[in-house]
Amino acid sequence: MNKICSRDELKAVIGRLKKKGKKIIFTNGCFDILHAGHTRYLSEARKLGDVLVLALNSDSSVRAIKGKTRPIVPEAERAEVLAALSSVDYVTVFDELTPLALIEFLRPDVIVKGGDWSEKDIVGADAVRSWGGRVAVMPEVEGASTTNIIEKVLQVCGPREPTRKEG
Repeated sequence: MNKICSRDELKAVIGRLKKKGKKIIFTNGCFDILHAGHTRYLSEARKLGDVLVLALNSDSSVRAIKGKTRPIVPEAERAEVLAALSSVDYVTVFDELTPLALIEFLRPDVIVKGGDWSEKDIVGADAVRSWGGRVAVMPEVEGASTTNIIEKVLQVCGPREPTRKEG
């Protein structure tokens, strides 16, 4: 079974799972340079139901949100790494700036975001509540962030010339 699905494939899978009484958890994000904060967050999110669906920002949506130098890791590789995690049941990539249309399409039972989000700012929270679902905010892992990793790499390694193989 492939854990990386199109939104239409995922809709069909979720429909079958819901008929079996499974509770669907939804989260989304860029997940550029996976770190312990991500893995802990996803592990805790998975405990809120039966199936964790991760909606991954496409490369173009990451650039629109975080700037032209991001993502560091391309979407196909980010999706593959995330799908390899035992806490993640399905991954789908979305191009929009927010996951609202995808949330409304999939209709999860629980939507989860990290502690850097306040519940009132979580995209899709009102929609999920409107069909009886709930919203959860997971605590942040202090100091764990992709930006911190990038800054540390630049500090330790500094800028460099590309090698002949890269150039």
